[in-house]
Amino acid sequence: MATLVTGGAGYIGSHTVVALHGAGRDVVILDDFSNASRRAVDAIRSLARSDLPVEEGDAGDSQVLDAVFGRHRIDSVVHFAARKSVAESVADPLGYYRSNLGSVISLAAAAIDRGVPRLVFSSSATVYGSASAPPVTEESPTVPESPYGETKLMGERILADAAAASEMSVISLRYFNPVGAHPSGLIGEDPSGEPANLVPRIMQVAAGRRERLDVYGADYSTVDGTAVRDYVHVMDLAEGHVAALDADIAPAHSRTYNLGTGSGTTVLQILAAASEVLGTPIPHEMAERRPGDIEASWADCTRALDELGWQARRDLAQMLTDHWNFVRQQSSC
Repeated sequence: MATLVTGGAGYIGSHTVVALHGAGRDVVILDDFSNASRRAVDAIRSLARSDLPVEEGDAGDSQVLDAVFGRHRIDSVVHFAARKSVAESVADPLGYYRSNLGSVISLAAAAIDRGVPRLVFSSSATVYGSASAPPVTEESPTVPESPYGETKLMGERILADAAAASEMSVISLRYFNPVGAHPSGLIGEDPSGEPANLVPRIMQVAAGRRERLDVYGADYSTVDGTAVRDYVHVMDLAEGHVAALDADIAPAHSRTYNLGTGSGTTVLQILAAASEVLGTPIPHEMAERRPGDIEASWADCTRALDELGWQARRDLAQMLTDHWNFVRQQSSC
């Protein structure tokens, strides 16, 4: 039996595949490679197993899912495949609703039809919006401020309803801000096109691929005027998925968990930390706020610790060191 990982060649997906393999699970990747590199597959296989199965296709396509479930014995699913840019979702809301929710519905139906007992959903802290002062708990109000955030919250609700009407259990993991890379430097965040997230843009400046970093918003009510986020190492997130698949959740039930460090860091603090790790200043310029961005967000992860036995173990310096190691290795290829 194997775990199907949709979007398994992407950033968090690839690290989770490696973590699942390390925990003794067989894995099947399904990815359409719209936002992932095919080179990542070779790296994943070198870290896991050389014959790890990879299926190419859209997780929202029922015919693709029929074929994948027909070829492999699947007993659990981790669903990452989704479009994930806040700013892009504001510009293309219908595209985001169609893609992100279509894949949730198609995948849940396929899993339930085949009696798959456990599905783990890649959700996001963007479901909270700015309605609650941080730290946010899983019981904090959910008021997304972008179509992307709405698709994640709707995805959680769709899956919770589907679980209640079936024998499948669902765990939704609300990530805060993933940073870092596998310590080998073989896999990491390598977005195609313009990176949506802060640290990849910092690394592009450091690598000489970008002239400077634009810091979006300098007038927030924070310690230095820039936005605050909870940055968590991608390997900690990957290990959270292993814990979620092993969790004692009854059939026909669903549960949500925050995955973060429990502390916030401003954009300028990240810049200072990156400059120290890289040994060079990062040129930057202040810019207007982006649509859909919120002022401050960090997690209360008590539930994940109490119920999953999970907590983040790697600090900000480790996140940035591992991320830079990956970028340098990719630049030398």
